[in-house]
Amino acid sequence: MGKIGIYGSSFDPITNVHLWTASTVAHRCNLDKVIFLPCSNKRKDKRMKTEDEHRWKMILMAIEDDERFIADDHEMEQDAWKIFTYDTMEHFKKKFPNDEVYFIMGADLLVDIGAGKWSKGDKLVAENKFIVMARDGIDMLTTISRSPILRNNDDGNTFHLIDKGLAMEISSTYIREEFAMGGEPKYLLPISCYNYIKEHNLYCKYER
Repeated sequence: MGKIGIYGSSFDPITNVHLWTASTVAHRCNLDKVIFLPCSNKRKDKRMKTEDEHRWKMILMAIEDDERFIADDHEMEQDAWKIFTYDTMEHFKKKFPNDEVYFIMGADLLVDIGAGKWSKGDKLVAENKFIVMARDGIDMLTTISRSPILRNNDDGNTFHLIDKGLAMEISSTYIREEFAMGGEPKYLLPISCYNYIKEHNLYCKYER
């Protein structure tokens, strides 16, 4: 039996922090694979700045040298009304029936799930396992203890809480803003992705 982490994000663009986070989680949690799962432009709750095609190509370039990392376009291929994390996890558990499958997320998403902001959130927590990364200002244990959705579905193995030990919060938003303002975020993302963005003139007219 292997251990697989599902790492969902907009990856708009993918950054060195995404890669470092995936590597840290894989190492500390003994994951065999980390699946990079980019969000779809069709989602109603996210507003992407870049077409799926560009984000997908940059992910492939960014992870090509690490055999632990896989890209999967499952959510990109779904109709908008079918894109829910619960259904996504059902898909991957069926795809890897002999493996343990974990959903990787930041503590900010744990707060949202606990507050009932996610569709099918109760079933999601009841039927899955999570690797949760610390975020500044969020007490993960308190978040779990104060939410009926989280604490009533926690059997002691539901949440693997990780304090990364180093605050690296450079975001895709920051990188987009730097490109838009004529900045130089060259070393905040893989050089292949930086060159791709320059070649295709991405993020030059970024709007928050």
